[in-house]
Amino acid sequence: MASSGGFFDEASTRARLQELEELMSTAEFWNDKNAAKVVISEANLIKSKLEPFDAIGRRLTDLPVLMEMAEEDGGVDAIEEVQGELRMASQEIGDLELKLLLGEPLDISSAICSINAGAGGTESCDWASMLFRMYQRWSERHGCQVEITDMLSGEEAGIKSVTFIVKGDYAYGNLKCERGVHRLVRISPFDSNARRHTSFVALDVIAQINDDIVIDIKDADIRVDVFRAGGHGGQGVNTTDSAVRITHLPSGLVVTCQNERSQIKNRATAMGVLKSRLYELEMEKKRSEMEKYYSSKGEIGWGRQIRSYVLQPYQMVKDLRTGEQSSDTQGVLDGKIDSFIEAKLRGKQRNDTDGDEDE
Repeated sequence: MASSGGFFDEASTRARLQELEELMSTAEFWNDKNAAKVVISEANLIKSKLEPFDAIGRRLTDLPVLMEMAEEDGGVDAIEEVQGELRMASQEIGDLELKLLLGEPLDISSAICSINAGAGGTESCDWASMLFRMYQRWSERHGCQVEITDMLSGEEAGIKSVTFIVKGDYAYGNLKCERGVHRLVRISPFDSNARRHTSFVALDVIAQINDDIVIDIKDADIRVDVFRAGGHGGQGVNTTDSAVRITHLPSGLVVTCQNERSQIKNRATAMGVLKSRLYELEMEKKRSEMEKYYSSKGEIGWGRQIRSYVLQPYQMVKDLRTGEQSSDTQGVLDGKIDSFIEAKLRGKQRNDTDGDEDE
């Protein structure tokens, strides 16, 4: 079984797994523990890709037998059982096809996400908090954990910015499809005249790299500042200077972490995020796609949005890249965004005859 995209060769993948298992069985395998970790990590990744193939293969092998038994039985229950197995096989094949689209080396990684409110004050800050909640709900649906590393509250409501890590397999592969500017159109709950407002929020997503990837950061290249962590409304959360801000001087990247009460833990988390950002920056340089970073995205507003969420005068969420849309706006805001992610992964293209929503 091979994917339609041609990037997954089952035979060569199984051969590679056999090669790794033979290497793992040698007496000197554990002489270099770091190298051993890399081999084990690759073997486990290959197994995770091959196991669904084997499960579907077993199901499809059993189907002819079940069909034959159903024909002999002639009963409704037997026929329904076969139909259920067919539906299950179809679903598993669809899920496997989608998983195979996540074939980049870092797709299996956890995701480091940053949400930043655009111009618009309280409106945009409230929209940023809604979008953050949407990704929290999506993470819950997929068994992922969300860890907030830094958050700046809005002056009246919502959040100006938040950085969080979505921990789980393929979190990055899925959420990288969400990178870009998200637009909200609604009757403002903060406008006493009940006028319609348009708000913009930008989401950035990078992969959380593991220890297998070495990023050398010299002490002379960073500046570390410590300060007292703050919470909603500006009150101090801790009584010690536990929050950490690390500035990487050559690149200008700044990472802040204040979710832990321990300065040591906050520094370790911030360094991990900085390493991931530097790695992604280097990869983007090689691909000459620096527009994925806020420094190259320009203004968070018109012309850069990837998706529109219209709550007034009608209800519709539409992806401006693929044309995928849903009228279940509440469901989408509750984290049901898999159809949008799948459309992007499959390379679905927007029909140019479809017009964008009027503001």
